[in-house]
Amino acid sequence: MHTLELYLSPKEASSEQLILSRVAAQLHIPVDKIIALKHQKKSIDARRDPVRIRLVTDVFIDETPEKEEPIAYKKVDDSAPRAIIIGCGPAGMYAALRLLESGIKPIIVERGKEVRERRRDLAAINKERVVDEDSNYCFGEGGAGTYSDGKLYTRSKKRGSIAKVLKVFTDHGADDRIRYEAHPHIGTNKLPGIVSAMNETIVKQGGEIHYNSRVNELILDRDQIKGVRCADGSEHRADHVILATGHSARDIFTMLDRQGIAIEAKPFALGVRIEHPQELIDRIQYHCAIKDPDLPPSSYSLVEQVNGRGVFSFCMCPGGIIAPAATAPGEVVVNGWSPSKRNGKFANSGMVVALDDKDFQPYAQHGNLRGMAFQAAIEQRAFLAGGSDLTAPAQRVSDFLEKRISKTLPDTSYIPGIKSVSLDDVLPELVSKRLRGALQVFGKKMKGYSAGDALLVGVESRTSSPVRIPRDHETLEHPQIKGLYPCGEGAGYAGGIVSAAMDGERCAERIAALVGL
Repeated sequence: MHTLELYLSPKEASSEQLILSRVAAQLHIPVDKIIALKHQKKSIDARRDPVRIRLVTDVFIDETPEKEEPIAYKKVDDSAPRAIIIGCGPAGMYAALRLLESGIKPIIVERGKEVRERRRDLAAINKERVVDEDSNYCFGEGGAGTYSDGKLYTRSKKRGSIAKVLKVFTDHGADDRIRYEAHPHIGTNKLPGIVSAMNETIVKQGGEIHYNSRVNELILDRDQIKGVRCADGSEHRADHVILATGHSARDIFTMLDRQGIAIEAKPFALGVRIEHPQELIDRIQYHCAIKDPDLPPSSYSLVEQVNGRGVFSFCMCPGGIIAPAATAPGEVVVNGWSPSKRNGKFANSGMVVALDDKDFQPYAQHGNLRGMAFQAAIEQRAFLAGGSDLTAPAQRVSDFLEKRISKTLPDTSYIPGIKSVSLDDVLPELVSKRLRGALQVFGKKMKGYSAGDALLVGVESRTSSPVRIPRDHETLEHPQIKGLYPCGEGAGYAGGIVSAAMDGERCAERIAALVGL
């Protein structure tokens, strides 16, 4: 086997046959001598003109690569040790699959609905402007990630095996490209089917998934968890409970506070979604008048310090859509997603300002929920500014910079619609002032970024959990409650699908070690 690093034209990189020809030429061998290629890394180098694709690939000559088997899961029944998982998002699903690898029966309790039923509730949000508090863009099978497009890039390499997380996805139907692309992405059109396949594996191997089951109490025996009680009166019993609710489970955070289980206010970031024509972002990033058709829609990443706070792009969606991500009536929250081809005419990204605990002090009466109360207040303000439905408050970037209300608004991907307002009336002053400063800098870094049809849509407020649920660094258990494992984004220990999945696996591995499996 040989490992080669190639720099290819976009056309060459788009064709396996052309890649084979380049490999053969570089090794000075006939193409038919190459049995297989196994790509290790693929990224775009847009620093020079023309743009090149960097590809690192393993070349198998006169030998066949070893066949890779799917991950094996044990079949369990009611006699097996059991663990409860609250939440069926990435952390919860990966925890369940890891438990099955060890022969432990996972019992997932999910407040929302299965993917197929959940789609109808999302349609109602977009068309009828009705939000189901248990089934929306954040809650239901697969969690928030299912309908926020499956970005799989993470820097959290120390928390577990990224390669294994990606393999679980490909074992359940994801394209193998996610295993070697620099910024892997599945797409909202494909991810629901993959999530369903993962949960079918869990059930087929003896695990349980209870949908439409909102947990409203932890069952405790002094300092030991014994199970959970749901809103419908049903109970599930186990000595190990993984709390993997996601960053928007405000009722769970309130429940923990009510039961006297320690939580902490945690900083997060707040701002808006910024939307541009994708064609503009391609011109800026690829330094061209017309994008090469073999290049993917371009993305970007921006960060700037303004008056001591970080302002940064977040969850950038090439060819994407701005989506309504509220989890309760009376609030407006926006998020973004892209289909697998990223072929929409708009690009959008969160553009947010880092907050800290002193910003939440006006809500100090809410104790450890003060960050959550601050977050909810801004979302409710956005709801009223939009007209008391899911219409979102919006402003052209150029008008926002000049502090004037936009006379007209450009087209947008946000289906419920937008209303021209002054975003200074929606955002806290500490956020709007820093957004202005950063957008002026970004407009110089990316010419045209802050002009023309650049649009701000509010509010992007669910960047991460507003609380942290403490846990021991080694045991991963809550310091007060034995057998309770705060996990993933909702507990403050992850920031995306891959890091949440790895955290779920870590909690499952800890349980397996205690059970002796």
